[in-house]
Amino acid sequence: MRQQPIRAAALAVKVIPNVDAALARQLKLKKGMRSLGLLTSSIDDVGYTAIDEATKKAAVEVVYARSFYAGSAHASGPLSGEFIGIIGGETPAEVKSGLDAAVELMENGACFYALNQEGTHAYYAHVISRSGSYLSKQAGIAEGEPIAYLIAPPLEAVYGLDAALKAADVRLCRFYGPPTETNFAGGLLTGSQSACAAAAEAFAEAVRRVAREPTKPG
Repeated sequence: MRQQPIRAAALAVKVIPNVDAALARQLKLKKGMRSLGLLTSSIDDVGYTAIDEATKKAAVEVVYARSFYAGSAHASGPLSGEFIGIIGGETPAEVKSGLDAAVELMENGACFYALNQEGTHAYYAHVISRSGSYLSKQAGIAEGEPIAYLIAPPLEAVYGLDAALKAADVRLCRFYGPPTETNFAGGLLTGSQSACAAAAEAFAEAVRRVAREPTKPG
């Protein structure tokens, strides 16, 4: 079937111009970081990519980011989705700029792709040419290095990661073993931008192969 994109939706987006001191202590905010931007997303991996994008487009840092258990289908409310991200900055304007960058990426950039007509079977194989402060820290690499962000259902992800690692000169920096909070799996790989692109394509093809022939061992 034709590659059909599945885009994440920003379900709720809010700015706290001047955060209360008690909440600031709980979030371990740096001195001078008084403003917060809150975002929920219907898809967690796109949400993580989006808040990393925010750190590249504005003077903000990610201060909190979590996936919700079992995914959007079992969300706690209509605005919960499967992810919450909180970015912090010195001013509301910087935080607003970061949120705008995050939403822009969700609407027009990174996305999952459907493996079936219903869109119930999908994968994420996104190349970040220049990592921001958040995902570079998660991957344990220098800020600005490329990342191949690869996610799929459990078996597909493990099978695909093996193909990706064999296809290009890349290194597995972070392994999300199955099941994650949303019952997917995958990892963050790094290498040159071209190597990350080759790894992402190999991952996608391997995942598509599983979808086409799920019970064929070879």
